Amino acid sequence: MKRISTVVKSLTFALAAAAFAVAAYAQATIEGEVVKVDKSLGKITLSHGAIKSVDLPPMKTAFHVQDKAVLDRYNPGDKVRFAVEKVGGYNTVTSIEPLK
Repeated sequence: MKRISTVVKSLTFALAAAAFAVAAYAQATIEGEVVKVDKSLGKITLSHGAIKSVDLPPMKTAFHVQDKAVLDRYNPGDKVRFAVEKVGGYNTVTSIEPLK
């Protein structure tokens, strides 16, 4: 019986950790719209809501991208969900995916 209790506690902890990770991801990602893609500068301009992680109000911002290959996947008008972090002193898109 003690072993079952230990397994149940472990599973409960794992589920709580997973729920926390999903909630943190949802808070850390932002919805926006692609305004411009500048492959020569390695930047993507996004219209977005407030981004608390880097203290930006709702606006249009030209961001560096961590993976320059994403610049080939998006066009102005595309709706996206993305994450931004400071990388090398610049606000940088670290992940981006199309909104469905």
